[in-house]
This record gives sequence, C-alpha cells and structure tokens, in this order.
Amino acid sequence: MIEKLEPNQIFVFGSNLAGRHGAGAARQAYKQFGAEYGVGEGMTGQSYAFPTLSRTLSQLSYVRLQIARDLLYHTCLEYSGMEFLLTKVGCGLAGYDESTMRGLFTDPPSNLVLPEDWRVK
Repeated sequence: MIEKLEPNQIFVFGSNLAGRHGAGAARQAYKQFGAEYGVGEGMTGQSYAFPTLSRTLSQLSYVRLQIARDLLYHTCLEYSGMEFLLTKVGCGLAGYDESTMRGLFTDPPSNLVLPEDWRVK
C-alpha cells in the first residue's frame, strides 16, 4: 500500500474512462495524489490513470489495455526523471485475472516500478 509519494513519484492506478474515481486505488489517487475527477487516462497531479474499464464500467478489451500500456510506457519515457509506481491495475473492481494484467507489463521502462510480485525474478 502506497501511503506517501516523493516529489519525483507518480501513483499509477486503475481507472474507468469516465474518470469516476470512487473506489480502491482510484479513490486514493483522487483523495491523496491529485487525480482529477473526469480524467480517465493519463497524468494529473502525482497520479496516472490507467484505464481498465469503459465509461459504462465494462471491461476494456485486451487490445485497448495494450494501447493504454503503450501510452503509459511512452509517458514514462517522456518523463524519464520521474518514477512511476504501478498498482495492481485491473485486479480489483475491473475483475481481470492478475496473471493477465501482470503479463501485460512485459519489458517495462526502467522508471516504471511494478508491484513486487509482478517483477521478473
């Protein structure tokens, strides 16, 4: 559980495309780390919204998750001085299998910190 961020850290949380940050890590991002209501993808404050659900709260396709991952990777490279702390996106309210989501994040940029048990050992 991430409680505090350093100035160079970004909290990456699972979101819906409507940007309704009402539960779990999304709520924490909104309350503590500057996520903006209505922004369902990308950076706001010290947060990065990673969409796993549509505007109507249905699961996004795997292809759409790959697009979101690629955008996150691009953002990490663009902000190379920042450290992006990835939560277990998609594994709560969105209902994806953890192995599916872990497998999505292959070959991450060096400044994207995966959850400990998602890291290649």
